Amino acid sequence: MEFLQATAERLASIWDQATAIWLNGGLAMVAIAVIALAMFGMGTHVHFSLRRTGFLSVPEKAWRRWLDHPRERRGPIGRLLDAVAGARTVDEIAGQFEHVRANEAAPFERDLRVMKVCVSAAPLVGLLGTVTGMLATFAALSSGAGGEKTMSQVAKGISEALITTETGLVIALPGVFFHYQLVRKFESYKAFLAHLQTVCTQKVYQRQREDVKHRARRTARAQIAQELHRRLGNGRIARPSVPAAAPQPRETVAH
Repeated sequence: MEFLQATAERLASIWDQATAIWLNGGLAMVAIAVIALAMFGMGTHVHFSLRRTGFLSVPEKAWRRWLDHPRERRGPIGRLLDAVAGARTVDEIAGQFEHVRANEAAPFERDLRVMKVCVSAAPLVGLLGTVTGMLATFAALSSGAGGEKTMSQVAKGISEALITTETGLVIALPGVFFHYQLVRKFESYKAFLAHLQTVCTQKVYQRQREDVKHRARRTARAQIAQELHRRLGNGRIARPSVPAAAPQPRETVAH
């Protein structure tokens, strides 16, 4: 209990210090807070959304088997295969995957672009706070008489300038690495979709070739049967003749 109480008091003290520092940063800190919430909230959403696709949890051997065994499909990858495996031509496969990319990949691209804008905006808003803090400092120097009140205003302006700059960088630096990690994972997801499209296209192409061969065989058999029937009807094919019996030798009667 004492350890928990000490920990709670320590956390409360840290929270009070952070709140005091945050309030000393001026109005720019509000904009930085909004940017930070939007950036990390969107990044967390993209992270869990990519995990829900399940493309990293299903090995290639498994989903290749699912292409030929629809009853074994399960999870998000199984539903994806159900959506694209019904195509019968290469053009249909391409259309199905374009639809998948429009529904699956496009939201990720949009969120990552917004997140990149937030990463770039955080240090710029911090720089804006630096400018406003320096302006407040110069205003205090120009209007004050050099007393304690003036020095307090100068210190407040410098503090605002430094705090906003530091906070903008503290928000932007983890955002850069977080964004980079999400972009790499998203590129892996796009590569998975491209590989899956290639495999499905090969399956459809092989099926089309087998259908063409099967139709060619049926057509050839039908043509051969038709030609034989026509020739038999016209009497062009000689039927095999039965060989004549050999003459029996005459028996000689003895006198």
